[in-house]
Amino acid sequence: MAESNRRGEDAAAEHVDDVFDDAVDDDAQDDETVSGGRGTATKSRKVTDGKDSRAVKSAEKSEKVGFFGRIGRFVREVVAELRKVIWPTRNELLTYTAVVLVFVSAIMAIVVGLDYLYAKGVLFVFGEPK
Repeated sequence: MAESNRRGEDAAAEHVDDVFDDAVDDDAQDDETVSGGRGTATKSRKVTDGKDSRAVKSAEKSEKVGFFGRIGRFVREVVAELRKVIWPTRNELLTYTAVVLVFVSAIMAIVVGLDYLYAKGVLFVFGEPK
């Protein structure tokens, strides 16, 4: 099941091209060129009509969602975000796990060594209790 959900490099490249094309189309509609006294610059502005923004605000106000509706929306958004995740392959997962275990072991050895040295130093300075 996981293998069938994984995309190949070609599919990923096509997806990037589609997203890029959509972004270029959106930018062409939303951007305006502003010219100043000393040169030209592009400034990104959202071109909106006053009526559209009022309609969105009134739709948000009229849509009262209950407790269970908010929980349902949250779960749907979580599932949508999990579908966007590019999951690691088994080989990548094993490699990442090994790297983490080695790093944690190294840091743990450093902490244990410093703890031992500090304990010996404190006993040297203050003496051992009798």
